[in-house]
Amino acid sequence: MNLSHRISEHGFTLLELLIAMSLLVLIVAITMGAMRLASRSVTAGDQRTETQERFRTVMTIMDAQIQSQMPLTYEEDENKAYYFRGDNKNLRLASNYSIWGGRKGSVIVEYRVEADERGKQTLYADEQTPGIEAKRKTRLFTNASEIFFEYFYKKPADEEGKWWEQLTTDDEMIIPEGIRLHVSYGAKKLLCVFPVRVREEIIRLAMTPFSATGGSQR
Repeated sequence: MNLSHRISEHGFTLLELLIAMSLLVLIVAITMGAMRLASRSVTAGDQRTETQERFRTVMTIMDAQIQSQMPLTYEEDENKAYYFRGDNKNLRLASNYSIWGGRKGSVIVEYRVEADERGKQTLYADEQTPGIEAKRKTRLFTNASEIFFEYFYKKPADEEGKWWEQLTTDDEMIIPEGIRLHVSYGAKKLLCVFPVRVREEIIRLAMTPFSATGGSQR
């Protein structure tokens, strides 16, 4: 008895193949999107870490210079004037700590804020040896939306001190009790307060006849 077997071969139809390809494309698209999102998150995290590390480094340098202030003076119109100047976009002081290697020796350091054509602000630091024209310059923060200083000071007639946007005088030694630096990157705001721990020592030195004097240049 001959038995005949009918073998039916089953393959993919065109519709099934299209569905499978569509699912494959969808899976690939989802995977690539997840990878791009992860890459952006890592990049953003690296940028935040870099910004925070730079902020801490700059704050350490600034604190060292602020705590190493000296009551140096210069001659202007035959009068003695102190180097310290402070407003919301500029801070100038005499220090015995240099940014470049922290070498010892009197330097005049000026922190200044400048805006570019896009409105982004940069904090620069200029250093100059008293009596020498040449300056060394460096950028501390760039592409910030806002940078400014404030100064905590109590006037003799005031009962309490307050934060000032400007603290400048030519004929007397005024040193704030604290200096506050604001740095903003959009919604991200960085704040550092420098208590001037050497304030009383600076004032005492300025009142003695042995106070150091600088050159004739600002």
